[in-house]
Amino acid sequence: MSDSGIQLDFARGARIGLDEAVLCAGKSEAHLAAILDRVAAREARMLLTRLTPAALAALPAAHRAQIDYDALSGTGFYGAAPPPARRGRVAIVSAGTSDLAVATEAARTLAFSGEAAAGIHDVGVAGLWRLMERLPEIQRHRVVIAVAGMDAALVSVLGGLVAGVIIGVPTSTGYGAAAGGRTALGAALASCAPGVAVVNIDNGYGAACAALRVLGLLDTETIP
Repeated sequence: MSDSGIQLDFARGARIGLDEAVLCAGKSEAHLAAILDRVAAREARMLLTRLTPAALAALPAAHRAQIDYDALSGTGFYGAAPPPARRGRVAIVSAGTSDLAVATEAARTLAFSGEAAAGIHDVGVAGLWRLMERLPEIQRHRVVIAVAGMDAALVSVLGGLVAGVIIGVPTSTGYGAAAGGRTALGAALASCAPGVAVVNIDNGYGAACAALRVLGLLDTETIP
């Protein structure tokens, strides 16, 4: 296929501090292969999101060999290994194991940029004691990504207990009235906890990028 329509933003990292990522969903295997040809030609790195096992298997062997793939999150690291991990600044807190794929997408996105997140999972408010047991650990982090479906109550609870930046990720987990995550999204947006930020449904990648923007400002902060 012709790759004349491909325009990769290799300058994005220098411009905004976040490297371009490739959303693989909706792209043909040939299109993905052409994109990776461009990345390889520049000896660059690329984060791949929503990459299915079938799409991975259809890529040329030379490209597959360059991908560190995680099937749970559907993410791949193409090219060189991530930079050394910085720890202790981000916690990813998820309500249930059904939210783990989205939480892992956030963790992998952070890891690609050299930020190692603490994972605190299965602490939804239906068993509030589970969350309270881990609360001191959560409170030590500057940024907390809260991943929750159904009524997304975890987002508001953390927003009222944690001083750091709270980024809510509503997920599509839930039955009937959960409406594929729209109920969780509405609940998170309507939170009475002040200063909570919210990204789109199942958007672990977007939550991680928001966290990286916050951390980037902390890294460049100067004190008179």
